Amino acid sequence: MPKRMCVLTALLLVLAVSASAFANWTGTITIWDCPRWGNEEDDKFHWIKGKIAEFEASHPGVKIELVETPWAELGEKLSVAIAGRAWPDIVPVDISGAINRNHLEQGVVEALDDYMTPEELEDFFPGALEAYTYKGKLYGIPMSMSVHVMLLNLDHFAEAGVEPPENGRWTWDEFVEKAKALTFDSDGDGVIDKYGFSTYILPGYYEAWPFFYMDGAQPIVNDEFGFNTPEAISAIQKLVDLKFVHGAAPVEMGSSDVGGTFRALAREGERFVAIQPWNSWAIATVTGEGVNHMPNVMVAEYPIGESGRPITIGGAGGWVIMYQKDRSKLDVVVEFAKFLSTTEEQYTFALNYGTFPSRKSTEAMDPFADQPLMARAAEMLEYAVTVPEHPNWAQIDARIQAELQLIFAGEKSVEQGMNDAAAQVQRLLR
Repeated sequence: MPKRMCVLTALLLVLAVSASAFANWTGTITIWDCPRWGNEEDDKFHWIKGKIAEFEASHPGVKIELVETPWAELGEKLSVAIAGRAWPDIVPVDISGAINRNHLEQGVVEALDDYMTPEELEDFFPGALEAYTYKGKLYGIPMSMSVHVMLLNLDHFAEAGVEPPENGRWTWDEFVEKAKALTFDSDGDGVIDKYGFSTYILPGYYEAWPFFYMDGAQPIVNDEFGFNTPEAISAIQKLVDLKFVHGAAPVEMGSSDVGGTFRALAREGERFVAIQPWNSWAIATVTGEGVNHMPNVMVAEYPIGESGRPITIGGAGGWVIMYQKDRSKLDVVVEFAKFLSTTEEQYTFALNYGTFPSRKSTEAMDPFADQPLMARAAEMLEYAVTVPEHPNWAQIDARIQAELQLIFAGEKSVEQGMNDAAAQVQRLLR
C-alpha cells in the first residue's frame, strides 16, 4: 500500500475512533441550579428535574447530578469550589447579574465559539450574546433576559386613596409624595403599620440600584469609582431620606432580608408595603396562583431623577460550562446545556418565570400575548443598563453593598459610606 494511502487510512481510523468516543461518552455530569418557579408541591426545581430525566432517557449511560443551590449563595459557593478545583460542569447565571469576569480570567470557564453554528448565533438577540462575550469569545449560552421593575399593590393604593402613576411613569418628587401618602396607621392604634416603599440590599442583587443611577451616576467611570460623585451621593441620599426623613419606609428597608421584603409586598396576610422594585421574574410569581398572588398589581417604571429618564438594570440569565479536562465529555455537557436553552424551553421560561427570551424564534411565538404586565415590563428594556464588566466585579460589588447596608441602617452617612467604599474599591480597579 502506498505510504500516502497508509497515512490517510491511519488518519481516518483515528478520526473514526475519536468520533466514536465522542458520541459514546458515558459518565456523570454535575449541574448546579437555583430555584425557579414552583409547581403544585411548590418544588422550585421541578423544571430542571424534568429536563434531566428527559436527557438521561435519550442518553443511556449519562447521569445528571443536580445540586440545588440558593441564588444568594451561588457566587460564594462557586468561588470556593474553584479554589478547591472541584467545580461543577454547568452553572446557571442569575438573570439579574452577569458572568463572573474573574472566573474567565482564571481560565475555568469554557469558551463555546466552536460549539455554536452561525445559524444558532443568529437566533440570539445581540444584547444577550454580548452579555456572554468577553475579549471576543463566547462564554455561555443565554437563556433569558430581564429588567428590574416597580411592582405596585393597587389594593394598598385604593385603601390609602392614592392614584397610581399614570402609565406607570413618575418623577422622583411624585414618587415621594405617593410613598408618603401610602404610609399610614390602618387600624387606628396609633402605630404606623402600612408603608409606601421598601427594598433590600444584598451583594449580587440590584433592585435598589436604579435609584442610585437616576441622577446620572455610575458605579465605575473610566476605571475610577463613581458612587462617591455628587450625582451618586444625591441619588442615594434621596432614597435614604425616604426612610429616615419622610418615614415612608419600614425600619427593615436596606437590610439583606430578601424573603421578608418580598412577603411584605406579596404574601397573603403579611402585606404592608405598597411599592417595591423587583426583577421581572417576580411578575410571574405575583400573578400566578398561591400565597403570593396579588389580586390587583401594576408594573411601573423607576422614578425619573436628574438624568431625565427612567433607568433600570437589565441582565441575561443562562448557563456557563466550567473547564473540562475530558474533551469528549465536554461535547455531551454542551449538548445538555443547549438542550436546556431551546426555543421551546425559553418559551416555557417566559410564560412561567417572568423572563424575556434571548432567542428571536421564541419572541416570534409571542409569549406575552395574554400577559400585559410582562408586555409593559418589556418596554423598559430600552432604558436598561448592565452592571459593570470588570474581572473583580464580585469583590467590588460586595464592598459597595456592605457600605450601602450600613448607610441604610443609619450607621454611616452617605458620603462617609461611599468614600469608605471608594477606598476599598479603587485598589480592585487598578
